[in-house]
Amino acid sequence: MKDFTELKSLQKQLSEQAAAKAQAERAQREREEQRAREANLFRHSVGEIKPLNAPPRVEPPPQHPLPIPHQRIADDEAVMLESLSDEFSIDTLLETDEALSYARSGIGPDVLRKLRGGEWVTQGQLDLHGLRTDEAREAVALFLRECVRRGFRCVRIIHGKGLGSVNKTPVLKNKVRNWLVQKNEVIAFCQARAADGGSGALMVLLKG
Repeated sequence: MKDFTELKSLQKQLSEQAAAKAQAERAQREREEQRAREANLFRHSVGEIKPLNAPPRVEPPPQHPLPIPHQRIADDEAVMLESLSDEFSIDTLLETDEALSYARSGIGPDVLRKLRGGEWVTQGQLDLHGLRTDEAREAVALFLRECVRRGFRCVRIIHGKGLGSVNKTPVLKNKVRNWLVQKNEVIAFCQARAADGGSGALMVLLKG
């Protein structure tokens, strides 16, 4: 009897296990069917799907070295070339006459004669009155540069007679002469006629 009871109990356990397994399988199938229905519903709702055309990839611009300021360097070099020295003296290098005339080598005497006689048309003028030495030096360099750029041949530079300076000494008179002989574009200069400023000005002839 005991063996029969145990057999019945075993059969019941097996039957319950089989039923549980079957139930689990049904539940698994139902979940899979549910997922399939949801997937079909999504596809039907969205319709046919096409991949998007991806935009071309934008590459970052290459890193270029910093530009070299060639123009600024050239301007700086030009300023250096135009620099005028107060240490330079015309008396140590060139001979001038009593009228403070000067002509570069190769310039004939007739050029100075015409310059002294006022036969060249004065095309530009620079007045240095009221300027300190450093200001006058810079003004002369810039003035000559602009005159050459504009194609001027004959110009006048007024340095003054020194009547308003200490000891009535014309401070800029000799300095302007010394500055002019340092400029290659200056080929001759002389003291101006009385009508053009006399001893307070110079007539300057530039390269053509």
